[in-house]
Amino acid sequence: MSAEEKLAAARADLTEHEGVLVAFSGGVDSSAVAAIAHDALGEDAVACTAKSETLPEAELEDAKRVAGEIGIRHEIVEFSELDSPDFVENDGDRCYHCRSMRLGKMFEKAEELGIPVVCDGTNASDPGEGHRPGLQAVAELDARSPLLDHDISKEEVREIADVYGLSVADKPSMACLSSRIPTGIEVTEERLTRVDKAEALLRGWGFEQFRVRDHDGLARIEIAPEELEEALEMEFVRATRAHMEDLGFEHVTLDLHGYRTGSVSPEGAESGSGSEDERDATAGAGELLDAQYPTLD
Repeated sequence: MSAEEKLAAARADLTEHEGVLVAFSGGVDSSAVAAIAHDALGEDAVACTAKSETLPEAELEDAKRVAGEIGIRHEIVEFSELDSPDFVENDGDRCYHCRSMRLGKMFEKAEELGIPVVCDGTNASDPGEGHRPGLQAVAELDARSPLLDHDISKEEVREIADVYGLSVADKPSMACLSSRIPTGIEVTEERLTRVDKAEALLRGWGFEQFRVRDHDGLARIEIAPEELEEALEMEFVRATRAHMEDLGFEHVTLDLHGYRTGSVSPEGAESGSGSEDERDATAGAGELLDAQYPTLD
């Protein structure tokens, strides 16, 4: 089936429901689902974003903007993953704990609004991308995944987003801020905040695809290979060192491999929270701290 045919089938499937609530991050996957749901159900479709310490502020603003593009009702719920000791511990199943809490808030909101179905943005490419504990949470909570159900791949998701004229059609994958903290290092508000501020700096300087990994006070910057040349300029080096130190990082490094999803995941696997999040999940700080990374200090 073509992407257009799969879109038609997903839309027809959603029309069978009295209403749906879409777990909405503002990324391309959840935005495509929200657009399809709104197309199928109009006012009976709702997008819901969970605001917490792990959601970058810029992503929340993006979610609000994209919901406006779609024309879908947008609800925001608040919670804290840091209330969960299992999440804070940051073991290999961190994304499972996060996803369970996040989706749990979606089901609570859906019940409050009298909406019978909760959908997420898992696409057909996600299950084959390595260690994905977040998908277990989706299955356990019985959330619907229209993109997965209709075998819509990541590439086809972008095609569908383009059909709906969404500005996020070509948006790089994003992940929750906790994915920047290697497994075994506790997730704290302090670490999440300095990563968010550090990435806001890189975004403000014009970089598009990057991560700032927080190795317990060592900032490891990953920048997409096509943007790496600019990051090697001494002006960037000096400015980055000064700003990162101001944010509380003791050392600053630039990873010459460039940006890679799941660059420190267990056994090299990539992982995800339904769609964007877990792919970027990190683990095993020790081997990276032992490696010889180029330093900006």
